Amino acid sequence: MPSLKDLRTRITNVKSTQRITSAMKMVAAAKLRRAQDQATAARPYAERMERMLGSLAAATGGSSNVPLLAGTGKDDTHLLVFVSTDRGLCGGFNINLMRNVRLQVQKLVNDGKTVKLFCVGRKGISLVKREFPSMLVVEMPEVCKPSPSYEGATEIAQRIAEMYEEGEFDVCTVVYNKFVSALTQEVTPQQVIPFAPPEPEEGAEEEATPDDGAPYEYEPSQEDILSDLLPRNLSVQVFRALLESFASEQGARMTAMDNATRNAGDMINKLTLNYNRTRQAFITKELIEIISGAEAL
Repeated sequence: MPSLKDLRTRITNVKSTQRITSAMKMVAAAKLRRAQDQATAARPYAERMERMLGSLAAATGGSSNVPLLAGTGKDDTHLLVFVSTDRGLCGGFNINLMRNVRLQVQKLVNDGKTVKLFCVGRKGISLVKREFPSMLVVEMPEVCKPSPSYEGATEIAQRIAEMYEEGEFDVCTVVYNKFVSALTQEVTPQQVIPFAPPEPEEGAEEEATPDDGAPYEYEPSQEDILSDLLPRNLSVQVFRALLESFASEQGARMTAMDNATRNAGDMINKLTLNYNRTRQAFITKELIEIISGAEAL
């Protein structure tokens, strides 16, 4: 049976941990509001840009003069961009991402493809080094520190574009956690090279404008527009992934720290009850010894 001093020490330690987790929960909640606003504000622009480029791509019929649209013509080497966090204490955020990446890697390898991994974030780098060290080709930790920036996204996009120009891969897919709510994050793989027009969502036909299908004249040509906008779209989509991932991270951390604070409270209650029972047992034992000694006299 632990002594009263041991129990008091343990209760004090758990209370200190509870104060830390409670503070981290409040910090994550404060960051979540701003991160959620940024992620929500970036979605319409990124989605509209994808739809516009998809319309242009359909009009050109997948011109081979635009490399980011036509691709290399092969499907042998795949680059997976794994967007993780630089900090921990966010529940199963990175583990769920890694599970999805693991399934994709296994599927591609079984199909005879070559897989390369491009890791953004320290936690993803450590996970990949444990499971797929030979596939890790690029490490970019702390790009989103203290928060995602368009400059950081552009740096990632430029590195991807350079690798594509050097023929290091044929298909590039970004894997990130899309923010749904503070409790829910959806693992989302998005192909960015070659450009894949977004699939129409349910109800998209109802949103179509009356003049859809009308002839348009482009100046400069459609291919020139695509050649200029597709590299920008790569930066925009990477930036969107970083914003979504950052908002998801704060939601996951807030939820994890809330659960940790509750668990610490339950542990404190159990330890306090055990402490009181142990203290009562010691007092009872001392009273019995005093009464027994008095009766012996």
